[in-house]
Amino acid sequence: MSVRVTEEVVRWSLRYCSRRSPVQLRSFLWTASIKDRSFPSQQFAHIWGTRQSQTCLDRSPVSSVRFYSRGGIHSQDLEEKEHLSSPEGESSLPAKIQSETQRPFSDHLRHCGSPSDVLDLTSQYSPTVRQISNCLTHMWSTTKKMSDEQRRYELQLMFEHPAFDNLLQKVMKKVGHMRRDDLAYSLLGMVKLGVPQGSRVVQTFLRTCQENLNDFDEKGLSILASCLEHLEGDANVSALKEGMRLIVEARLPKIKNVMALQTMMRLLGKDAPLDLKRKLEGKALSMTDQFSLPNTQYMISTMATMGFYSKPLLDVCSKTIKENLNGIPFNRLYTVLQSCRQLHYRDLDLLTGISEYIASIIDIWTKKQVVLFLSVFENLAFCPAALMEAFAKKVIANPDALTLKDLLCVLKVYSSFNYDLQHQRQQFLESLSRVLDSYLPKMSGFELLKAVYHLCLLGHFPSAPLEQLLQSSTLEKFSTTAPRFLPNQERMFQTVNLCLGLERPPLPRPVTVPPSVLGDPVPSSPPVNPWLSQELRSVLGDQADSMLQEMVVVENFYLIDAVITKPPPNQTSVTEAGSRAGEECPPAESSQRIAVIGTPHSGFCYGTSNPRGPLAVKIRHLKILGYHPVLVTEQDLQSEEKRTDFLRGRIFPEHLSSDPQPEGDHRGS
Repeated sequence: MSVRVTEEVVRWSLRYCSRRSPVQLRSFLWTASIKDRSFPSQQFAHIWGTRQSQTCLDRSPVSSVRFYSRGGIHSQDLEEKEHLSSPEGESSLPAKIQSETQRPFSDHLRHCGSPSDVLDLTSQYSPTVRQISNCLTHMWSTTKKMSDEQRRYELQLMFEHPAFDNLLQKVMKKVGHMRRDDLAYSLLGMVKLGVPQGSRVVQTFLRTCQENLNDFDEKGLSILASCLEHLEGDANVSALKEGMRLIVEARLPKIKNVMALQTMMRLLGKDAPLDLKRKLEGKALSMTDQFSLPNTQYMISTMATMGFYSKPLLDVCSKTIKENLNGIPFNRLYTVLQSCRQLHYRDLDLLTGISEYIASIIDIWTKKQVVLFLSVFENLAFCPAALMEAFAKKVIANPDALTLKDLLCVLKVYSSFNYDLQHQRQQFLESLSRVLDSYLPKMSGFELLKAVYHLCLLGHFPSAPLEQLLQSSTLEKFSTTAPRFLPNQERMFQTVNLCLGLERPPLPRPVTVPPSVLGDPVPSSPPVNPWLSQELRSVLGDQADSMLQEMVVVENFYLIDAVITKPPPNQTSVTEAGSRAGEECPPAESSQRIAVIGTPHSGFCYGTSNPRGPLAVKIRHLKILGYHPVLVTEQDLQSEEKRTDFLRGRIFPEHLSSDPQPEGDHRGS
């Protein structure tokens, strides 16, 4: 009976095995084992992100990564699959079986969560040329989602992995058989993964790209351009860039993809000839109807990379961004503002719209993001009024949330804009002072000087920071200042000294800045504007009772282009009558002193007549000293027909008819 049962079992086993070829059977076993081995790497990624495994955390990061990314690999499966996946094996298999054998590699590649996972896979497979390119690209893409620390550990593992050198050797041998897109993607992957530019494999790829450059299509050139952005200019890179410049110029009329055009523009960079930049500008303007919102944002940063200012193109991009501010993420919006600063491009409507948009959803942004926005607005000399009001309220509500770096940045921005917070001003400044007091023990001397300087610009004088700054122990540290920082340091000390001397703040005990840290008090004098000097003499030609002095230095610090001394308007007739009667003239102290100051546009907040920090303090101090400041810009003197009348109206307003002053001009107030 038992013999019959045994024979029956054998018969059914042979019948079952006859239905599957040995190749199919091995493929089945291999597929199952690959799927089984995919779990450890996924489990490792989960543990790394959530820190749930105490065993993993107790190990060094490198050893724990290696343990989880290589678990469960068997040499028997490796030997079986290498035969099936080799090009020689593929050519001898039917097409259906070839597609089945390819499926495990591509499926498992998608599930690899680190470069080491990919290298483990290549150790068991013999990937084709196309698969090698996919492996390098996937290895790079997995690192983009990691934190900086995790990325460093993974890349360290990658370089130590024995399969990495084998993969690079293999890709170097197959470089001549690669499609152009795979060639570009492989090079980009290696560069992004940190393979040294001087290595043989990278240099081989660069030379191969040079040899086949004419065969690259628009997409391949775009990928190659992205790669060259990250390479230094050695002989092969320079030759490749020059070749690409010629090809881009020749193929420019045929480019149809906006992103490809932008990538090539970035590649050509600042060294591109102006004529080629103009051609690229024309091509971009012809494609503006294809610009998506990301295209417009990227185009502005692309022009900044090229160092090319195209107002028509910038205006088109600005208009699209203004109309679609809602939903633009922080990184893109911040990059747009930074690019505008690099290009010296300021669109008042765009900057105002961004400021109001940020202020309207300020609770969504982190404190760090808002501080970065304020900083880039300050670099643009644009006062974001709505944002400054909203952020001041948040600081008053929770001042302790500011780090020392945030505090120094906020002080710099608010003092630079000289913005009047009205009823919030005192409360805001007191909140900043309390935070500053908490950081005093850990601040360096120069950080303390910057904080006190910006508070003095704001007209606020907290006693604790001032006393600590002017202690002899603190001042001694400035004696070791590097020469390049010395002029800036002296200027800040001189400003603090003037604020204390002229504004006389009520302090618990008087403090002064010792002369030893003030340096040379006389400012460097720029040459007087010849037009201003000539026009002032013309204006005062028929004013016998007025006196003109040019290039006057006040308090050994403030330079005034011209000081005009004239009697008060209501005493002119009295003076004349007294002179005829033999009476003495009124004392000089009763005379009016008008300080005419030639001011560049950078002295004002963009789009307004509101003077910025140092200029605002200068005006404040000149008023204390009894001067009437009159600010004159180059724009005011551009019109030859009107500049004389303009100066006469600002200096002798009593001689004017009742014509109103141009609206919004408060520079003389």
